[in-house]
This record gives sequence, structure tokens and C-alpha cells, in this order.
Amino acid sequence: MVCIASIRDFIVRATTLRGFSPSKLGHFRVRVCGRDLDVGPAAYFSHSRRRFRTMPVIKMTVDSGTGSSHLPVTGPVQMPLRDAIFENEDACYGCGASKSEYRRLSYGYLSFRGKRPTMEDFYDIKTRRIEGRTVSLFGVFDGHGGSRAAEYLKDNLFENLLNHPKFMTDTKLAIRETYRKTDSDFLSELDVTRDDGSTACAVILVGDQLYVANVGDSRAVISKGGKEIPLSEDHKPNRSDERKRIEDAGGIVIWTGTWRVGGVLAMSRAFGNRMLKQFVAAEPDIKEEVIDDKLELLVIATDGIWDVLPNEDAISLARTEEEPKVAARRLAELAFSRGSADNITCIVVRFHHDETNDAVVPSSSPSTSSTENDSWTS
Repeated sequence: MVCIASIRDFIVRATTLRGFSPSKLGHFRVRVCGRDLDVGPAAYFSHSRRRFRTMPVIKMTVDSGTGSSHLPVTGPVQMPLRDAIFENEDACYGCGASKSEYRRLSYGYLSFRGKRPTMEDFYDIKTRRIEGRTVSLFGVFDGHGGSRAAEYLKDNLFENLLNHPKFMTDTKLAIRETYRKTDSDFLSELDVTRDDGSTACAVILVGDQLYVANVGDSRAVISKGGKEIPLSEDHKPNRSDERKRIEDAGGIVIWTGTWRVGGVLAMSRAFGNRMLKQFVAAEPDIKEEVIDDKLELLVIATDGIWDVLPNEDAISLARTEEEPKVAARRLAELAFSRGSADNITCIVVRFHHDETNDAVVPSSSPSTSSTENDSWTS
């Protein structure tokens, strides 16, 4: 007798070895020994443990009477995220929360592999006191073609920016020059046989000014005065201005199921990507906002969130949670339950304007980095 479970596992294993992602196959049926065998994305291959495991299903309460064009964000997720998504603990690459020592804000973050077989998302968080002013930096980096570029940005981008001689006096200039230099440094260090690339969406808070510097299709959205306001625009090849820039440089934009630069890359700006560097620059779009008592919260995330959640849904959900760590967790739950097939990384920052000013801390205080404070958050 042949074990039906073994046959199912064999089919999923075979499709994986042939280059298909089980999470993207959808459900299909095969007939074995007179029985219909249902094979779907619930089975996935855990590379870290070299065995198949079953992904639990997340069920959500849905109010079909809202009349909204978006799926509702209210209602409990019936299965805890840690059980549903982190059933394989190796899939989690960071989950935690903290309150700034210097600024009146708190933040929570979450980063996990999701349905992808490998992890190419990274993030970084730093807070410092420089020249008597508070500086906080939050960034997400979504790699493609490998994880090396995203990891390099996590290790170097913010350090390079903080060390720029004009960081405090001309922040926008420092951001632009740092992005270019970091991209150049990465390409000079990368093995010529590799072509890793990465997005970078960074939020830099200096005193009462907020800057968003974006390259690629990760995204930052704020809630200000009760309204959701996007502070970055995805760099997609089919954007008219981006397409014109690429074609003026001698490149082409081709439809291959989605719009791609040279039929290869589905974004028009990125770090790395040596072979397409002439067309795919690491030049950031920079937007600026004043930090005042109308600024409520900030969500920064990779496209594992934004592929399935409109801006208004993400902000709507984040507003309902007082604790940023809970908001980050619920955003991940919602994205996962809506079918996100990508790595998911998000940072939620909440501003507390009613609190008294923090004590002045010497400028020599060390930074707070995401890699130093990761912790499980129930």
C-alpha cells in the first residue's frame, strides 16, 4: 500500500525541485489508485529542517455588509500569529518593541519569512542624540536576486548617513549622497558574478522634521490629523516618469506578466543590480513632513504588506492598537491571511505628544539597533 500523505509530499517536493513555489501553485487534484488527491499550498518545504510541515489556516471574521471596496480590517484573527505563522520558529527574523529613550515615541516591528523558502528582508532601527537634537532612523530593505544587498544596507546605510559631515545641517543632501555612495560601495564589494539588489525605504527623524527617502517598492505611510498620507511612491517601470527616464537612458520596459525593466526587474530603482545599473538607479525620492501634534503614527513596510493591503487599510488597523508591537503583529496577520506570498517586514511608530520632554542625553550615547534588541513578543 502507498501512503497518500507520502504521495502528496512527493508531488509538492517534485514541484519545488522543478522551480515552482508550492505557495503559488494554488489547489489542484491528481487521481491516484482511483482516489482524488487534493494538493495545495498548505504543504511547504522547510529548508532549515529538511522536512515538510503543514501550515495552519488563519480564519478571520468578515462583515460582508460594510459596502467597502476593501476587505474589512476589523474582527479577531482566530488563530494566534505565533501559532499560525511562526509554527516554524526559524521563519522569524525579528519581533519586538521599544520606547525611545530620547523622543516621545514608541515602536514595534516584525520580520518573518512568510511563505517564501528564503528570507531576503532586513530592517534597521537607530536612535541617537546629536548636538542636543534627537535623531531616530527606521528602515526596511527588501532584497531580490539574493539577500546580500538588503543585508549590506542594514549593516551600512544608516551608519554611513550618521557619519556624513552635513547630516545635521543639510539632511536632504546627506541622504542623497549617502544613498549613492552606499550603492557604489556595495557594487565594488559584491562578487562580479552576483547581481543582488534591494529596495530601501528609510524614515529619518531629526528634531521636528521627518524625512522619507525611498528607493524601490517598499513604502512609508503616516496618519496625520486623522488622515492617511503616503510619503513614498513605488518605483514601478510603468510609471510614466520612470518609463521615460529608463527609455531616455537606452533601456526598455517590457510586459512579462508584470512590467519589468529589460524584461527582468519589476521595479525601476534599486540598490545593486549591477547588470541594469544604467537604468535602475539608487537615487531616492525624498519627502519631508513636520512632526507636530497632528502626527499620530507611521507604518513602514516591504511589499509583503502592500501587495495585499491598501494604505488606508493598514493605517486603519494600526490606529486601533495602542501598542505598536500589537499593530505590527496584526498587520502581518492580516497580510498573511489575505494571501501575501512574500517575506513580510513592518515597523509601526506611534507618537506621544502629551508626554513631557525626555531628559537630555549626552551625544556620546550609543545607538539602538534592531539587531541588538530583537525579542519575542507574545
